[in-house]
Amino acid sequence: MKIGVVCPYSLGTPGGVQNHVRDLAEALLARGHQVSVLAPVDDDNAPPYVVSAGHAVGVPYNGSVARVTFGPRTAARVRSWLADGDFDVVHVHEPTTPSASIIALWAGDGPFVATFHTWQVRSRAMSAAAGLLRPALEKIDARIAVSENARSMMVQHIGGEAVVIPNGLFTNRFGGKIRPEWQGTEGTISFLGRMDEPRKGLGVLLAAVPSLIKERPGLKVLVAGTGQADDARRSLPEFCRENVLFLGAIDDVARADMLAGSDVFVAPHLGGESFGIVLLEAMAAGAPVVASDLAAFRQVLDGGRLGELFEPGNSSELASHTLGLLGSPGERDKLREAGRSAVQRYDWEALIDEILAVYDLVS
Repeated sequence: MKIGVVCPYSLGTPGGVQNHVRDLAEALLARGHQVSVLAPVDDDNAPPYVVSAGHAVGVPYNGSVARVTFGPRTAARVRSWLADGDFDVVHVHEPTTPSASIIALWAGDGPFVATFHTWQVRSRAMSAAAGLLRPALEKIDARIAVSENARSMMVQHIGGEAVVIPNGLFTNRFGGKIRPEWQGTEGTISFLGRMDEPRKGLGVLLAAVPSLIKERPGLKVLVAGTGQADDARRSLPEFCRENVLFLGAIDDVARADMLAGSDVFVAPHLGGESFGIVLLEAMAAGAPVVASDLAAFRQVLDGGRLGELFEPGNSSELASHTLGLLGSPGERDKLREAGRSAVQRYDWEALIDEILAVYDLVS
């Protein structure tokens, strides 16, 4: 099958949609399909199956900055890609985003499959744009949502129905090795997320660090993600700055190593999450999870069976749950075993069959 996949966001910028698109392309290629991914490109390091839709520009969206592309030149590239590809199916992601996905719907004839990733309690922008986008969205032959939250948002603002197929991961890529330099004598906890994006909750974790270090002076706190670390470091009292190691942006191997060596992985996000792929990555690597009690995280963690949940923004609760797990090796082992078992449902080897079944319906 010849499959075209459209990502609205720059593949050079870390993000859940971008990771999903890359993994989907690799899973399809591994099954012998021909795949071309159209996406904004910021550098020359894109995989060989990627075609540039144009340079990306930053646009504030959902508490973050989305790097998208639009304009006449992008439209021309999209039309050329569609014509040259002669695809059996075109799979667009986040089709309501002002970028390559919606342009592909305007320019092409399909068949189209669309995946909706985003969740917000209320989106005025999507409500306002729904009428303008409707002619393009009506070209979609089948809809996928990555979670019940994303599905409900799509139904509320756009109408129609969608099958829920969650975000996936290659679980065998998270058997990382423990790096001694990242280990604390009284435990290691970790955080992964963009430091300059408040909704990722780094500030909540840093506010909990002093009480964590007072109880466990030998604790190591690993912080990985893009953004400037200087302000975050200065926000910490001097007595615990040496306990926090800012790793910056890390590659996939380092991420797997960090998670595999973590006694607790902390996800202190404040909102705006439709799924929780970072929780699955931690579970696949064997890191027990302490996470904000967001609807998306609660779903991934099966209501708390697969990890501990705390009130979003509550640093004291974060510290209490984390210290409790650090002091209970048996409970950590129980969560590791349950998490590694549960995460298999999200492996791409299983999910790709569900997506291919949707393709077969429309092609």
